[in-house]
Amino acid sequence: MNFNILSALVFLPILGLILVMVLPKSAAGKAKVVSLVFAVLTVITAAYIWITFDKTNPSMQFVEKYSWVKGVNIYYHLGVDGISLPIVVLICILTVLGILVSWNTDNKPKAFFALLLLLQTGMLGVFLSLDFILFYIFWELVLLPMYFLIGIWGSSNRLYACIKFFIYTLFGSVLMLVGILIIFFKSGINSFDMLELVKNNLSPGIQNWVFLLMFMGFAIKVPMFPLHTWLPDAHTEAPTAGSVLLAGILLKMGAYGFIRISIPILPYASKSWAPAISILAVTGIVYGALACLVQKDVKRLIAFSSVSHMGFVMLGIASLNPTAITGSVLQMFNHGCITGMLFLVIGMIYERTHTRQISELGGLANKMPFFAAMLAFASFASLGLPGLSGFWGEFLILFGTFKNYTTFYQVMVYIAVIGMVLGAAYLLWMLQRVIFGEYKGQIHEFGKVSAVDIVTLIPLIIIIIFIGIYPSSLVNVINISVTKLMGM
Repeated sequence: MNFNILSALVFLPILGLILVMVLPKSAAGKAKVVSLVFAVLTVITAAYIWITFDKTNPSMQFVEKYSWVKGVNIYYHLGVDGISLPIVVLICILTVLGILVSWNTDNKPKAFFALLLLLQTGMLGVFLSLDFILFYIFWELVLLPMYFLIGIWGSSNRLYACIKFFIYTLFGSVLMLVGILIIFFKSGINSFDMLELVKNNLSPGIQNWVFLLMFMGFAIKVPMFPLHTWLPDAHTEAPTAGSVLLAGILLKMGAYGFIRISIPILPYASKSWAPAISILAVTGIVYGALACLVQKDVKRLIAFSSVSHMGFVMLGIASLNPTAITGSVLQMFNHGCITGMLFLVIGMIYERTHTRQISELGGLANKMPFFAAMLAFASFASLGLPGLSGFWGEFLILFGTFKNYTTFYQVMVYIAVIGMVLGAAYLLWMLQRVIFGEYKGQIHEFGKVSAVDIVTLIPLIIIIIFIGIYPSSLVNVINISVTKLMGM
């Protein structure tokens, strides 16, 4: 059953996409059912991979490698290790939840759900590819469905947001492709294989130039300050499912690129650029938190919070400390769950109130107590409350970064802690205004909580509590692969 299971996982959504698109117009409403079935099949497949994955083996597992373009040594090469596995599982879970939260979509439902499935294939391919060209193809594939999801099903300013998203990310992708080609021609290996290219002969000077090109591609996707400006617009205008997958997975692609590609293939440049990246990371942490304090739209507030939280991820990566990098991977997973849940809840509230303005949502606890409770739960997880999953990622990042025992990194930790305090401030301030006070808006479908709402939120609640209580279930899996990646 292990044979080509990664290919089955990657291309199951494409099979679902084909079936959705051949549905007659009279049966367009069945598109969501077909999409849900295939998305659930990917969850089952990912669960099997997780169960059978050897958690004591730091190497790539379930590897598939076939010659694809012989003339230039391009391979169809897939594999998964402890770094990519948690995100792969999260992709499958969030896709199912994105379909569920979009259950009432009646505007071009066939196209909408087909694009979600195409997006899932692209995301899975990025985290499973071990050939540079295959990686790049999946990386670019992700752009198209997200562009259309924002541009067609987004809010009032959707066209501006989707064009800005596409231009920013395409610009970074082109620079990244140039870096890939330089690695191929200068490495002395004549291969696009990521695992083989760890043994490259790139000089320090070339490494620095390639790292800069890769940095632009990855940093825009993270997004790091000051390359973040596309994110708030894209998040705010995207439909709920788009926001969930954008925050939950797409932002992690950039951080994953630094871990999978920059650190092992460009080790000299990674050390040289680490202080600069650390400064940008902590700047993003504080800036993102301060920006949240002045937001009037709750969805835009959550978008800026992602800039701050992903700053922690980049600080851990830039520290080049195995403990901190393990914390960064764990935080990538945790942020996907927590911020994904925040966007789900806000989407459900918006569906009933037709507003995201903080000033108009006061008194939600009295009008919609279930959604108020869910918003509070996700917010407490986001601010890093001990006992919930958000605490452990940030703790390991700060602990590992401080362990470098250099004044520079210790100062970075002190500044990052300021961001944590500001994070608690903006989330508690938002909750105080949204949950309490006098409600000024109008509630449509007053007080109704559907079974779909509950089913959509329960998986993330369970994961957030479970990881908060038992973090080693993920930490041990991640750390063994990180330790090997760092050559320790």
